[in-house]
Order: sequence, then C-alpha cells, then structure tokens
Amino acid sequence: MISPEVVTHTASRLAEHARDHALPSVTVILHGGEPLLAGTARLRFVCEEFTRALAGIAELDLRVHTNGLQLSTRYLDLFAAYGVRVGVSLDGDRAANDRHRRFADGRTSHPLVLAAVELLRSEPYRHLYQGLLCTVDVANDPVAVLDALVELEPPRVDFLLPHATWETPPPRPDGAPDAYARWLLRVFDHWERRERPVPVRLFESLLSTLRGGPSLTESLGLAPTDLVVVETDGTLEQVDSLKSAFEGAAATGFNVFDHTFDQVAAHPGVRARQLGLAGVSDACRRCPVVRSCGGGLYTHRYKADGDTGGGFDNPSVYCADLRELVDGVEARTAPRESAPQLADPAELARAQEDLTRILLARLHEDLAGHPDWARAWELLAEVERAGDAGADAVDAVVDHPFTRTWVLAALDAVRERPVGSGHGDGAPGDGGAPAREAARRLAALTAAAVLRGGLELPAEVTYRDGEVYLPTLGLLRRGEPGADGPAVLRATEDGYAVRDHRAEHRFGPGAGDPRWLPVRTWSPGPDAAPVALEDLDPYRNCFARPPRLRLGAGEAGEWRARLDQAWALLHDTVPEFARAAGAGLTTLTPLAGGPRAGGWGEAGRHGPGALGVPYAAGVRETALALLTGRRRTRLRALTEVTDLYALDGEWQHPSPWRERPVPVSRLLADVHERVAVEAYRRAAALPEPGGADRIHRALDRLSGAAELTSTGKRLVEQLRWELKEAGA
Repeated sequence: MISPEVVTHTASRLAEHARDHALPSVTVILHGGEPLLAGTARLRFVCEEFTRALAGIAELDLRVHTNGLQLSTRYLDLFAAYGVRVGVSLDGDRAANDRHRRFADGRTSHPLVLAAVELLRSEPYRHLYQGLLCTVDVANDPVAVLDALVELEPPRVDFLLPHATWETPPPRPDGAPDAYARWLLRVFDHWERRERPVPVRLFESLLSTLRGGPSLTESLGLAPTDLVVVETDGTLEQVDSLKSAFEGAAATGFNVFDHTFDQVAAHPGVRARQLGLAGVSDACRRCPVVRSCGGGLYTHRYKADGDTGGGFDNPSVYCADLRELVDGVEARTAPRESAPQLADPAELARAQEDLTRILLARLHEDLAGHPDWARAWELLAEVERAGDAGADAVDAVVDHPFTRTWVLAALDAVRERPVGSGHGDGAPGDGGAPAREAARRLAALTAAAVLRGGLELPAEVTYRDGEVYLPTLGLLRRGEPGADGPAVLRATEDGYAVRDHRAEHRFGPGAGDPRWLPVRTWSPGPDAAPVALEDLDPYRNCFARPPRLRLGAGEAGEWRARLDQAWALLHDTVPEFARAAGAGLTTLTPLAGGPRAGGWGEAGRHGPGALGVPYAAGVRETALALLTGRRRTRLRALTEVTDLYALDGEWQHPSPWRERPVPVSRLLADVHERVAVEAYRRAAALPEPGGADRIHRALDRLSGAAELTSTGKRLVEQLRWELKEAGA
C-alpha cells in the first residue's frame, strides 16, 4: 500500500505544480491493483491530504477506479464526503465477465459486481457514478456485452483494447487482422440501433475527430498525454500501460521526494507522447485516418527490432483494426454527422446570422459600461421588441454584411484600449476613441432600424464632418461641411425626418432632399430580391483593393447595365452556378481598378452576402468576377461556421497551380474556385488546356488528405459531381 509519507509528498508536489502553472484544476485517480484493498482509513487520509494541499490553489477532481468487489456503503459514504467519483471495471454480461474475472476457486464475481453497481446507482450515491470500463475480448458476444452495460445506466461506457505489442500480439481467434474492428463495429451498430442510449467514449472520440474536434481518450487521436503515475513507493513513472512493453519501459528515474512534476514533464518518454503528429511513425503521418486514430495507444506501437525500426516508432499492433474502425464509423455516420450548412443554404445563412450576433454580443460585453453605447443598445432592444416590423428591421441592419466588418474592427480596437483602461483619447475610463466610434456606429445602425421599421421612436445619431451614414439606407448630410453634433431621427408617413438644434427637415424616398444620398440597388432578375450597390458605407473598405468613391448617376447606370449583361451571360452558360451565385447575394461594392488576371471577384472581411467587383471590368470579366467571387464567399462562409479540415498546415500538398506545396486550406480553395471557372470556360467554348486534369489531380489529393473532416470530404465529393456535370 502507498505510505502516508508518499501521499503527503505527492499532494505537496501536485499543489506546487498547480500553483506554478496556474492550473484551474487537477485530477487525481486512485488506481491499482484494487485501490479499495487499502481500506477506508488509508483512503480517507489520501482524500484529506489532497484536499488540504489543493485548497485555494486549484479545483481537485478526485476519482477512484475499482473492480467493485469491495464497494460498500462505508466506502461510498467516504467518497460522498470528498466528492470522489467511482468508475467500475465490468466486461459485460456474466459470460463475458467470467472469462477473465473469476475467483481463484472458480466462482463467478459477476453477481457481486452487479450488486456494487446497483448500490452506486442508488441514492444518495448516484452522483458519484462515473461509468463502466470494458476490456474488449473478441470471444465475447458484442451485442450482449453492450446490452449488459447499458442496463446498468452508466453515465459513460469506455471500451479498451487489451494491451499488446508487436512482440506480444493480441489474440486473434480467427486469425483475421481486423477482428477487433469488426467486434467494435458490431457494438457501434447496436449502439446506433438503440439510438445511443449511453455515451461511449471510444465512439464519441472518433465522431469528434471526424468532425474536426479533439480526441476524447488517450488511446486515440493526437492530443498530448498529461498523465504521471505515482507508485506506492513514491516512484514517478509514465503511464502504467507501458509496463506491458518491456521491463522498465515506464521508468523515469524520478520520485516525489526528490523531483518535481516539471522534471517528469521534461522526460524524453513523456515528451514523446506530447508531440502530436510529429510523435507518430512516418507510415502513420501518411495515413488519412491519423487524426482519428493518432497512431493508437503509445504502448501498442512497441517493437523490439525489425524492418520498421525498434522502440515505439511504429504503427500500432492494432493498425488494421484502427483503420477499419475509423473508416467504418465514418462510412456509417458521414451523411448525418456532416454539417447541415454544407447542403442547405438556409442553414448556412442562419449560422452566419448567429455568428454576427455572437460577435455583436461580445462587443456589448466589452462596452456595456459606456453610456453612449448603453443608450443605443437599449434602443436597439426596444426596436426588436416592437413587433414583427421592428424585429425585421433589426435583422436587416444587423445582417448587413458590413455590420460584421464594423464589429470585428471594433472588437480589435476596443480590446487594445478597453473601457475603463484610462488611456487612449478622451477622458479616463471612457474607452477612448474606439469606444466612442463603436457607440456612434451602433447609434446609426439603431436609427436605421427605427426608420426601416417605421417606428415612432426617437433615435439619436451624431454627425461627423457634417455626415452620418445609416446602414442599408444611405448617407445624410447636415448641410454645412464640418458641422458635427447630435441629431434625432424619426420615421414619418412618407419618409424620414431629422431634427437638430436648428430645425426639422424631411428626407428619404420622395422627399427630394439633395442632402440625402440613398443606397442604390440593382435587380439581378424579375423574381430576385434587389441587391444593394454599396458605395457609401465607410466600412466597405474591407477588400484587397480600395473601393470606388460614390458613383455618379451615369456611372451607376453604366454599371447596372454591365451587371445585367454579365448576369445574363452566366445564366446562359452555367445556369446552376449562376443560381448558386445569386443565392444570398445582397451587396455589391464597386472596386477601384480593373480586373486581375482571370477577373476574380473579391471576398473581404465582412458578413455573408457582400462581394467586391472591379468597376472597370468588362462584361465577361464581370461575369467571371461574380461567379468566382461568390464561390470564394461561400467557401469562407462555410469555414466560419463549420470545420472542413483540422490541423491545417501540418501537411503540405503539391498543387497543380503553384510552384510550392500548399496547406489543405489553400488547395481546397483553389479547387473550389476552379471547378466553377472550368465549367464556365467549357460552356463558353473557351476551355483551358489541361484544366480539368489538374482539377482531378487536386481532388484526388484532397480525397486522401488526413486533415479533411467528414464535412470536408463531402464537399470534395460535391466538387467532383460539379466537375462531372460540367462535362470534365
């Protein structure tokens, strides 16, 4: 048993480590052997020492893992007093459990374990129930095993592969290299049929990594390990599964009396399991499922010698099982697990709207203490509460693409000079110029919502340099250049009114006021919603090239005519792509200069729906700009709300269009755009020689890219289908 001295020194070392690294929490697992054999007095001392040492330093997560045979109310009362959560090892039904867990005289232990779990499930101990751990044995019935575990209503089930190495391979009764995968996939299928009645950590980890998320278990994925084992004599070792590799494999040479946890963390063996992708074998790095399997458990990679090298620089002895398991889970779940935003433009639009509101809410958290911001925010909330007209008006101004541009810029600026910082321009504690500018824009945005909703609410705005821009509506001038100060806007029966310290005057539709410059629109078709030709918003300067200043009336007419012709050209040549390009397009901004090579449109730092198009482009170039620009904005919108890939940049891929290898994000963006260009060129009888072959090579490369998530892979399949439909 662990001695009191080891317990006290371990608790002290852990508290020291948590304090030095400002850790919010630490986890201590009482393990074995069978830890309950230590008795309640020794276990109480352990709980007391760790609780005392960590008090005021870090939250303590105490756990115990047991076979359950000794579990009784005296233990559970102790665990309840210290919040110790309990995990129980159980291999399934009685037949499965008796295969390896009989008493020495041959008696079954299964009824005793079930009784212990029933006690743990009962009040007042239910909150301590952490879950069940099941070691896989392919000789057992996988369906019966899962049913037996589910019947005990565990908060979580975990399946572990039996420890094995290339020197001591796992038993395979039928000699098949994928026996464990087939067993686990039968469990998975039954779990799915039963509608996932309990969380299963192994499966949830695979589903997480396939979506682009983190691994949830040490045995899979590329997440770094953060475990250290304290032996009963105070020896500090690596994860204890390493003992199944060879004698001394887990040793570090350290102990709790003479060494810190920092020294353990610097040990080469520990660091090897914190390197992520760099810590797996070369064969694993080239494998498309490495993000999910992570090369398998470190212990299972051990090989004494051979063609693949000695030590742990090898694939897992379960390599074939892991590959089939990952592929099998993905094949079964890809349609359901893929992000709905990929297939449904309405879902993508809703997700983008939510994103803008989340960012706006974060800006509000930073500026809620600023009085001008607080007034405008409260009025905006009042507008939204004013029935459907108010809610629709708020949606229109918040979803304006350049609202996102403003919010992102304001977040950057305000967090450099936070409200209450007492530095920057302005009085101490007011947040300086960034806070005032953010409040000014919010007030203008709120005023635009009031006017759009036709609401009888006074909305105060502030002129700067004699002007104020009302998002989605237009630019209001005061009359004399340089005149600054407040004014109040309101809706009227036939338009809008503004009152300042002098008088009130009307403006807006039908008012004929030369001081009012409305946002112009263009209609892409008789049944299409009008698109704003945005050449007024000060936040439209978010593209790679500068925007044009306000177009003259003649220039605006000429641009509309070119847009009409370009749009008609797209519908004549690539109607499906044209319809997709038109979906969600709300704002076009004329950009300075002519088109780049190829005539691409430009996607900037803005919300969905906006596109920058070179004003001086001809009809064909404008058509290509509309097509490719919308492809860019669609892909960017997807990457903002879904995970198409993970670990971008960890691998570099050859590109048919670039001299040097590129990350997967760049290759995917190139392919996504060039599929549309190839379709357009073929329809216009202007195909690029070898263009389709290059796209096919890039798609093949993407299909084997480990970075792609299930959603990313479905996007690649969509691109293949689009290319096929284009006749390439």
